[in-house]
Amino acid sequence: MLDVFQTIAGFFAKGGIFMWPLLACSIVSLTVIILRTLALREKNVLPLTIESEMERLAPGANPERLLRIVQHDVSSLARIVRVALAHLRWPRSENVEAVQTRARHEMVRLEKGLVVLEVIIGIAPLIGLIGTVSGLVHVFASLGVSASSADPKQIARGISEALNCTVFGLGIAVPSLIGFVYFSKKVEVLSVEMESLVTDLLSKCYYGRVAGARGKMQIPAQTVTPAQPATPEIAPMA
Repeated sequence: MLDVFQTIAGFFAKGGIFMWPLLACSIVSLTVIILRTLALREKNVLPLTIESEMERLAPGANPERLLRIVQHDVSSLARIVRVALAHLRWPRSENVEAVQTRARHEMVRLEKGLVVLEVIIGIAPLIGLIGTVSGLVHVFASLGVSASSADPKQIARGISEALNCTVFGLGIAVPSLIGFVYFSKKVEVLSVEMESLVTDLLSKCYYGRVAGARGKMQIPAQTVTPAQPATPEIAPMA
């Protein structure tokens, strides 16, 4: 194990000072990928218990059981459902606005860390390129000082070590790009599923109210008939 660490340390020492920022980028990228993999598991975002209860709820039924289930749940879907159930006394349009506001907060939570991957995708190849250019400058500078005693093998070794920075930078950027695209697509899919479930829940919760409102509108107004004129009395004939 000690030999492995010594080999890795020697590799980074030969690559120059720009290899250490690349090492930090690789550690950060790997950490973000692991954390996002755990956080975006479907059971942590869309628990099956809550999803099945929302689908089981009948239109116009009392969502008390669903409220008890989401009361102490920490998933994104549970937090959105709590907001929807807490404002059922509000008009539907205002409740939808409150739910949309909560959903935007949850989207930010789900996308947390993806901006770090996006930054690493951009800067890792650039740091590697800077390290390579810096290494080549040192190689050719030493070649110019002592061109007569230059060793071709040493020059080739110096160039290969300088190119290691570019290779290492690209090796960090490619997995980071794969993780960024995968997690972005997964967040999009999860958000669409949550939107569908919550929209259906609001339709069920406001079903009775909407039907009642339509019933009131269908009640016909009472027809007022004009009063019949009084029939004049005819005087008896003499």
